[in-house]
Amino acid sequence: MGKMGKKVKIDRVVQLTHKPYLNLYGLEITDKKGKKGSYYVASRAETADSLKLATGKDTPDGVIIYSIYGEERDKVVLVRQYRYSIGGYIYEFPAGLVEPGEDHHLAGIRELKEETGLDLELLQVDAMYEKPGFTTVGMTDESCATIYGYASGKVTKEGQEDSEEIEVVLADRREVERILREERVAIMCAYMLMHFLHDEDPFAFLTR
Repeated sequence: MGKMGKKVKIDRVVQLTHKPYLNLYGLEITDKKGKKGSYYVASRAETADSLKLATGKDTPDGVIIYSIYGEERDKVVLVRQYRYSIGGYIYEFPAGLVEPGEDHHLAGIRELKEETGLDLELLQVDAMYEKPGFTTVGMTDESCATIYGYASGKVTKEGQEDSEEIEVVLADRREVERILREERVAIMCAYMLMHFLHDEDPFAFLTR
C-alpha cells in the first residue's frame, strides 16, 4: 500500500473576542507539508469549546423562512434590509437566530412574526430539505435551517428592533424577475427565487 498523505491539522484555537452574537477565533494550523500558519473563523459560538470544529455537531444558529403569500399563492415574502457589512440594502428571506434550546420551526414562526407581522402555516417536508446548511463556510461556522410555508395576515413593523431597518416586500413573479436582474440579493434567497420564478408550484422541488 502507498503512504497516506499528511493532512491539514488544527493545533490550537484562541478566542480573540468576547462579544454577544458573534466572535472571532484564531486557529494555529499545520498544513499538508508541515508548515505552521494561521486561520481566522467568525462564529456565533460563545466559547472555543462550543465551536462546531470542537463539538462536531451542526445545530442551526439561525433559521431562514421561505414563505408564499396571497389567496392565489402568487407572492413570495421578502425583506429588503439594511446591512452594515455592505453599507446598503439587500433582498433576503425573513430570518433570525435560533435561541438556545429552541426548536428551529418555532424560531422561524417567531422571526417571521417579528420581522413582518405575518403568521406562518408550516409545510411538513422531508428533513433533508430543512437540515442546517453552512452560509459562508470559508469564514464562519454559522449554519441555518430552512423552513417553508404559507404566510397570512397584515404586514406590520411593530415587532422589529430599533437596530433593524427592514422593508417587507410581497413580490409577485414580475417583481422577483426585476429583483434578480437589478438588486443585491442574498445567495440562498436568489436560488429559491429562481424556483419561484420558473416553477408553477413554488414548492414543487420539495416533493420526491
